[in-house]
This record gives sequence, structure tokens and C-alpha cells, in this order.
Amino acid sequence: MSGQRWHRWGIRGQWVAIALSLTTMRCDGGRQLVGWETTDGAGDVYLPWYGGSPYYRRWPNAPVSGPGSWIVSVWMQNPTNAARFRDAGINLFVGLWNGPTDDQLATLARAAMPVITHQTGVWKTHTGDATARGWLLPDQPDNAQLQANGSFGPCIPPSEALATYQTMVQNDPSRPTFLELGRGIVEPNWVGRGSTCTGHPEHYADYVRAADMLGVVLFPIDSGVPLEMVAAGIEQARTWSHDEKPVLAIVQASRIGEQGRPTPAQIRAQVWMSIVHRAAGVEYYCHQQRPTVVETDCLDDAPTLATLRQLNAQLGDLAPVLDTLPVANGVTVSSSDPAHPVDTLLKRYAGASYLFAAAMRDGSTRATFQLERIPATANAEVLGENRSIAVANRMFQDDFTSYGVHLYRLTY
Repeated sequence: MSGQRWHRWGIRGQWVAIALSLTTMRCDGGRQLVGWETTDGAGDVYLPWYGGSPYYRRWPNAPVSGPGSWIVSVWMQNPTNAARFRDAGINLFVGLWNGPTDDQLATLARAAMPVITHQTGVWKTHTGDATARGWLLPDQPDNAQLQANGSFGPCIPPSEALATYQTMVQNDPSRPTFLELGRGIVEPNWVGRGSTCTGHPEHYADYVRAADMLGVVLFPIDSGVPLEMVAAGIEQARTWSHDEKPVLAIVQASRIGEQGRPTPAQIRAQVWMSIVHRAAGVEYYCHQQRPTVVETDCLDDAPTLATLRQLNAQLGDLAPVLDTLPVANGVTVSSSDPAHPVDTLLKRYAGASYLFAAAMRDGSTRATFQLERIPATANAEVLGENRSIAVANRMFQDDFTSYGVHLYRLTY
């Protein structure tokens, strides 16, 4: 029964539209790049950013070791399946059921699969091992907590989560800590937080202090909410943490229950909408929970497995690009249908510009991209699609279907 997170779907709320600031800026004494700073002398201005792979240098045993090690992880899997997940492009496990145990860690070591795990079990005797690359805090403390009798109690107070974090750091400061938060970070009035916590978004200012890495759990297909809510979770966690900490995208990649499984296009959309909104890594949720538990559902379904392999290979290829500064003033985009916006992320790497674009609604539109600080004519290679588009007067157009994603490498 590994990896159960019953309280994620034990209480359901309704989707609430909220306004998000996409370019929150803050001056942090030089710690973070902010939206008005330039560093290359070429006129690029950069968005707020946690800092990429250099962020992890403070920990000798971190899950990221350089610009080629972007996080592509999976939640709570049996180490005996590590080779299968590695073959699908996974480079990190998150969580070990009823562990860690000596056998779990030894199995992962043989498979060369690092893990972020709880400070439980035999963790104290393995602080010198290279397999453990981070510590996992209790899951979603901001949600109503499942009790032994099957009822739900209140959320864990932010002060308690922060105290747990401080104890874990004192126990071992050589590894970062990871905290996953719930749906309430996007929906302040979601009833899944419990009666004493619902309607208190100010809690998140302290929850985000209780870890070095963050994630937001939403499961849009299983919860029946729009896919773009995943990107909203990234935005909210980044905003509450003032872009000082990496936020991983938690991606539903399995048939959790009655709502069915995400399509390959929906999985891809969750990943790239999150990256466009500056996610710092990916964590796939791969369990089926109902009517029976199947840990490896995302690997056992052939179309899903093929999608994960393609996506993760692409993420590996683009890891050095993803590890560069996000440019704030390099592109503007307009949609032929304003009700179907297309959001973008622009990076520059090795003499090329990389434009990642995702349609943020269910519907079709044509996007017009106007670029800055490139030659008037260029070529936009559409990565993974075997086509290219000519750029004239620093402008080009492309069509997007529902939640469609296009990735462009611009050369000139």
C-alpha cells in the first residue's frame, strides 16, 4: 500500500479563479536576481529566480550537482523498481514506504538511484552514504490530517512544521529538506484544509520557511480541476517563498481512481506549463489507488510509459538550458483568442534563444511571438516536431490546440 495520500482526495472543494502575479519582484540584498537587474550588458532583464544549480552548492549531499542534473523524480516507489524508472528517465526517488531500511537503501545504491527520504528508520546510520540526497518532511501539513479512526483532524500548524524542519537541519545540515504542500495554497477556502485552517492563506508565509525545496500537490484529473491549476500552484509557492527556493512540479501521471488516467498530452501539458511558470524540477505521481493499489501504473500503461520516456529524455537534453536565467524582456506573445492565452519562458544558452510556450486553456488559438535582441531574421526549430518556422522582423506565429506545448530553439 505504499505511497498512499488519502487526504488528498478525501475532501473535495470547488475550483476558484484567482489572480496571480507572474513577475513578483523583491530585493534580497544581492541573494537573488530580480526583474530590474541586468548582468550581460546586452539588454536582457531577468525574472526573479531561485538561482538554479548553484542554489544547491551549500549542501555537500544535494540532489542537484550541476547544470546537467535537473530533477526528474518519482513519488514513493519500491526500490526494486528503480531500474525500470531509471530506464524511463527518472533520476531521483522521493520517499520510501515505511523506511528508509538498510535493504531499501542498498537496493537503490545498486541501481545508482538517489533518494530524498524521511529521517525515520535507519537514516542515522546512513548519513555518510551518497544515496540519500535530501530529507523529506511530513506530507502536506497544510491539509486536514487523516486520523487513526479514519476521520480528519486539523492541519499541522505552521509553527510545528517549522520546528520539525529546524530539528531535521540540526540532525543533518549536509542535505536539503523537501516539503510538499496541498491544494489550499491555490484555493484559500478549500475545505480540504479542515475547519480551523481553511481560509487562512497567511499560513503559507510560514509553511514555505519550513523547507529548502517545495512542491504543490493538486492532481488535476483526479480532482476534476483545470490543468492550469498545476501552474498556479507553482506560481503561488514561488510567490510565498519570494523566489528564494526551488519549486518542483508534482505531475499526475497515473490513473489514480475513477476519473481515469491523464492522456499523454495532459501529462506533457502539466510538465511544460509548470516549467513555463518556472518550476525547478518534476515529480511524477505514478500510483493507481482505486479500486486497487498499483504502484507502477505509469510504467505499466504503454502510452504513458512512452510519453514519460520522451518527456524525460527531452528534459535531460534541455537541462543546461533550464539551468540558465529566465529572461523577462525578450518576448511578447498575443493570442488570436484572448480567452485562450499562451504563456512563455525565454532562456538564452550557447548562442541560441530557447522559447518554451504553453497554451493555458482548453481550446485552440494562434499565437504571435514578437522577439527582442535577436537579428531580424532567424530560424525557429520546433523541438521534437520535425519542423521549423522562419522568423521575420523578429516575429513568428504558430497554432496551439488545447493545452498545447511548443518548444522553440531560435538560431540566427
